[in-house]
Amino acid sequence: MAAARTGSSPKTARAGRARPRTPDHDRRWRPRSRRGGVCGYTLDDTTCTKRGAHYCEPRADRFVAFCAELLRHTKGPHARKPFVLRHWQEHEIARPLLGEVIWSEDHGRYVRRYRIAYIIVARKNGKSELAAAILLYLLVGDDEESAEVYGAAKDTKQAGKVFEPALRMVQLSPPLSRRLKHTKNARRIYDERTASHYEIITADATGELGHNPHGFCLDEVLSQPDGSLWEAMTTAVGARAQELLFAASTETNDAASFGADLIDEAEAIQADPKRAPHVFAFVRKAPRSEDELDRLRAAFPGHPDLPVSLDPWDEANWKWPNPALGEFKSIEAMRRQALEARDSPVKENGFRQFQMNQRVQQTTRWITMDLWDANTGEVAPTPDWVLPQLAGRKCWAGLDLSSKIDLTAWALLFADGSVIWRFWCPEAIVPKLDEHTDGRFSEWVSAGWVRVTDGDVIDYQAVYEDIETDHGRYAITDVTYDRWSGEPVRQEVQARTGLEMVESGTTFDKMTQPMQEAMRMLKAHELRTFGNPVARWMADNLVAKSPRDDPDRIRPVKPERHKTGLRIDGMPALFFAVDGQLASAVADADALPEADIF
Repeated sequence: MAAARTGSSPKTARAGRARPRTPDHDRRWRPRSRRGGVCGYTLDDTTCTKRGAHYCEPRADRFVAFCAELLRHTKGPHARKPFVLRHWQEHEIARPLLGEVIWSEDHGRYVRRYRIAYIIVARKNGKSELAAAILLYLLVGDDEESAEVYGAAKDTKQAGKVFEPALRMVQLSPPLSRRLKHTKNARRIYDERTASHYEIITADATGELGHNPHGFCLDEVLSQPDGSLWEAMTTAVGARAQELLFAASTETNDAASFGADLIDEAEAIQADPKRAPHVFAFVRKAPRSEDELDRLRAAFPGHPDLPVSLDPWDEANWKWPNPALGEFKSIEAMRRQALEARDSPVKENGFRQFQMNQRVQQTTRWITMDLWDANTGEVAPTPDWVLPQLAGRKCWAGLDLSSKIDLTAWALLFADGSVIWRFWCPEAIVPKLDEHTDGRFSEWVSAGWVRVTDGDVIDYQAVYEDIETDHGRYAITDVTYDRWSGEPVRQEVQARTGLEMVESGTTFDKMTQPMQEAMRMLKAHELRTFGNPVARWMADNLVAKSPRDDPDRIRPVKPERHKTGLRIDGMPALFFAVDGQLASAVADADALPEADIF
């Protein structure tokens, strides 16, 4: 880096740019690790004296200075001007992404904490130029010998949306243009000094398995047909001290796509960074519901760009999904698009997706993990730990039936808000679910949170036996069950226990009231889940859908199970149990004698 620097200090590059009183990078959660000695990283006259997992200011300063001193904007009214990061680019993306470090036992030094990054914003917010700057930094500014840096997208033309600004930045920078060589036919930028290169690769994942990436950018994830290329690159890491792979995108309109899964994961990590401490997420989407708006206000208190309502036509709501609005994204152009979109449903969808960064299909992530975890109560160390406390108590049961080759869930909701679950599945699907839970599913099976039956299909005798056990242990009022594939099971459960079986389903009509009541209970902290890890995983996966013409009606959306490893079965089972409790309350109210008003 020092050899590529122009000589001016980071302090000069940042002159006149006031820092916020509490920088956004200081508000972020970080692991509580004290491993490692004093950092000691020095840039110019600044040395980091922190230890353990920390934010290293000189490392972040280095990237900020790299951009301001060596790079230039490549297009628009700012073309050829120094690439000085905007406040949101610097403090909400660049500084935390490149300044957070942890101690590496493997390498005996501090390395970047974040190895994967997701940047999800509306179009024309400078994703391509920022990505180009990061990739060039990884190429020449990261002290990595023989660095392999790659860019990819749906096709080479789309990948060029990042490569071409990077090449132009090199051409506009005398120090970089002297140091770096461009091979036009190979679409490669080469650094002879360190034998490093940056090039475009194809979307054919089968041909990209021999790489050893130090940096990788997958642009416009919404256009990817599947996750094979991302998986090929993210599974190729391990030989570098601090590789960085990142994906940039605008929202998709296909809820069953790889892009939707990645964006959902980015949102989940932004809401709960502890779930993946090595992953950075910057997501700016206009909210679709009051619940989403409340979550944003809770997660980003006092942020000046927070939306004020759900109205996509209110300009006060445009800045959140468009952090560059009024800087290098034209507000006049956005006003013209909004004017056209208000009179056309087709254009409205495009405006919502590309300008407001909303998923135009009416689906939303339904429960934040902070809210779910606030309803844990006592954490049960084993599945059986809580059973003696609840024996003999009144409860309502919910049964979500799967096909015989998948998960089946049973939930019991008690009058005091306690909830316990049972889960059953055939052993054949355990490896598949392990792939999508980093092996946790097998751990849950071993600990008894899931009962696995032999073979490729569920042995329903195990289901009947466990339900009989619960019938003998608790005072179950009734069982509300999913009518899908339910009649044989209903007959058998009723024959064995005599319990009343109430048919339901996951339609808007059946689910709206119990889901709204469950959300009310969660917000009032009236539930106790005892830390059931399988139920928590399913709550985290839960997506709710509303019809376009009536956003107040909701139902859970079951993911396409052959495409993803997500499961939500425990959540419909809980909603069925809530529905049973609501029905009992209505019946009890109807049974009360009418008051004598005379």
